[in-house]
Amino acid sequence: MIDSAHLSQFFVASILIIMVPGPSVLFTLARGVAWGRGTAVLTALGNSVGTLLLSLVVAFGLGPLLSHSKSFSVVLQIAGGLYLLYLGSDALRHRHEHAHAMTQREAVRPNFGRTVRQGFVVGVLNPKSLVFFAAVFPHFVNRAEGRITAQLVIFGVIFSVMAFCSDGTWGLIAGTAREWLSGSPTRLVVLRSIGGGVMCALGVLIVVSALAT
Repeated sequence: MIDSAHLSQFFVASILIIMVPGPSVLFTLARGVAWGRGTAVLTALGNSVGTLLLSLVVAFGLGPLLSHSKSFSVVLQIAGGLYLLYLGSDALRHRHEHAHAMTQREAVRPNFGRTVRQGFVVGVLNPKSLVFFAAVFPHFVNRAEGRITAQLVIFGVIFSVMAFCSDGTWGLIAGTAREWLSGSPTRLVVLRSIGGGVMCALGVLIVVSALAT
């Protein structure tokens, strides 16, 4: 259904968007810095479930539309690319405030259910994921094979598993190096700056690719 060329390109794009310090990664890092590795991994788990739900909503909502309109797909990609540019520039503008917020912790350590639930809320409301699903997924769909909704669902499952592995790793690192990270907001600012730059670059690539279609 999905050829190897489209799948390999999707993996590369997914790795780029998952690994940059966006809302989900930053929240997982904050949990790790505040409460350690266990809380961070549970946060990543809740986040990936929220991400999967969001991807399924997008797949079943956009699948029929993308099946009948290539123009709609192009417009969607351009809009998504522009929004990624906005998210990236916003991350760069507010990188110092975000770094400060990450060093704060709740008065009481969150329990298992609360931790997973908080991660889920961040995942399902993450604008970066929404934009990626709506604007980037269609770019890797094999239209000649049909069953576009099914292809989008497969992409969503793959992306969510990759997101859990990546965010969980970030959380383990943050939980292990919590004193090192919280001791210098500058290090968190650098992470946020890298994430903003990558989002801007990906936004430009998406817009250029859509216009060249």
